[in-house]
Amino acid sequence: MDNMEYKGTTTIGLVCDKGVVLATERRATMGHFIASKDAKKVYQIDDLVGMTTAGSVGDAQRLVKWMQVESKLYKMRREEPMTVKGIVSLLANILSGNRYYPYYVQLLVGGVDKNGPNIYSLDAVGGIIEEKKAVATGSGSPMAYGVLEDRYVEKMPIDEGIELAIRALHNAMKRDSASGDGINVIKITSEGYIHIEDEYIKKIREHLT
Repeated sequence: MDNMEYKGTTTIGLVCDKGVVLATERRATMGHFIASKDAKKVYQIDDLVGMTTAGSVGDAQRLVKWMQVESKLYKMRREEPMTVKGIVSLLANILSGNRYYPYYVQLLVGGVDKNGPNIYSLDAVGGIIEEKKAVATGSGSPMAYGVLEDRYVEKMPIDEGIELAIRALHNAMKRDSASGDGINVIKITSEGYIHIEDEYIKKIREHLT
């Protein structure tokens, strides 16, 4: 499975009032073939930091394991967690150092630290953009952005952010054949890293056209 180039996806990150929302759909495609209907595209990197992945699944999983180990080691040595920006800087250095044999990934890293809620996007060669509001990556991102730009407001309550992320993914999945088959949503606040229940997501989607 590591060598399969699963592509086509939609991932979303929202900076909210007291935290961040990271959301993805679950379809993995190879060309026009639906390779998986339950692909994992959001991973926990540290207690209060998550990462969404678009691109090659094998490359993404290697980077996830690397960052999980590095953040654990940092915490053991320093007795405090890495900041979101610290994790992103290390990840950017890894990506940049492999630019001639790049990891085929597009990443969002988001979480909460002593500086508050933060989300960053990274490209395959380590370019970093700090996302102050809402961001989407992957093949369904143009459709998702249509919804996000229309409805996102700064410092929105995190529960409204969860609903908006679901709405944006729901719309992307209707129009992008490479996106589909359910939604994963993560809420990160200073209280913790929380998976939103499938039942709650289903309930919100039932009210969307």
